[in-house]
Formats: sequence, structure tokens, C-alpha cells
Amino acid sequence: MSAIGTRRRGAQSRTDLPMNAEINVTALVDVAFTLLVIFMITAPIMQGGIEVNLPEVAAPPIETPSDPLIITIAEDGTVFVGETEIPRAALRESLSALVDGGDRVVIRADSGSRTGLLVEVIGAVGAAGGRPAIATEPPPS
Repeated sequence: MSAIGTRRRGAQSRTDLPMNAEINVTALVDVAFTLLVIFMITAPIMQGGIEVNLPEVAAPPIETPSDPLIITIAEDGTVFVGETEIPRAALRESLSALVDGGDRVVIRADSGSRTGLLVEVIGAVGAAGGRPAIATEPPPS
């Protein structure tokens, strides 16, 4: 038996082993890409608001505060203040409690909703002291 074959691996001291100061970047990149994909998928879902089909109109943009009060009228006639459904009978009382005088209130009405309901909401906003603005989509170019 030779002297080389009798030496065991565990017999080496720690000073004989070279230092390995490399970072395994592959696992870090895998985690980063996984999180990126998760955020890309969930970002559109996380957007708040009620889905409505806004009418397409060529109109200039209006100045609104950074966080305006948004009223949404769905196609079936349901009225939402923010994301809370409000019965039409309690609309005036709710708006008078929420709207300060002169506040801009953005109304998002579905293009299939009744015009009479839109006029009713505009009147309730005006009676509460707010300045109504109707949201539209720009026409396709």
C-alpha cells in the first residue's frame, strides 16, 4: 500500500483548505425573477375600482385633486361612492356628508347606464356643494 492511499480526507486540517468566498447568485436571481412574475400577475388584479365601460369622447383633461371623491354608476344602475354601494334613496344624504364645499367629484358612468340616473347623481353632487366632473375615455387614435 502506498502512502498516498492511506491518507484519509478528514485528517487534513482546516488551514489546508482554501477559502471559498463566492456567493451563489443563481438562487438569488431565481427568487428575484419569481417575485417579479408574481408582482406582474397580481398588479392588474390589485387595482381598485369598479369596472365600467366609459364612453369615448374627445375632451380636454380637467384639473382634479390627487385623491378626488369618485362616484361610479354601473350599467345595471348601481351607484358606488368609492367602492361602497349606496342606495339611490340615500345618495343625497351620503354625498352631503362626504362632500366639502367646492370639492371636485369625478363621476364614472358606464356608457350603457341610464342618462336619467347620471343627471340625478350630478344633481346630488351639486346639492351637496361639490363640482361634478364626468370621466370619459379618449377615442382611439
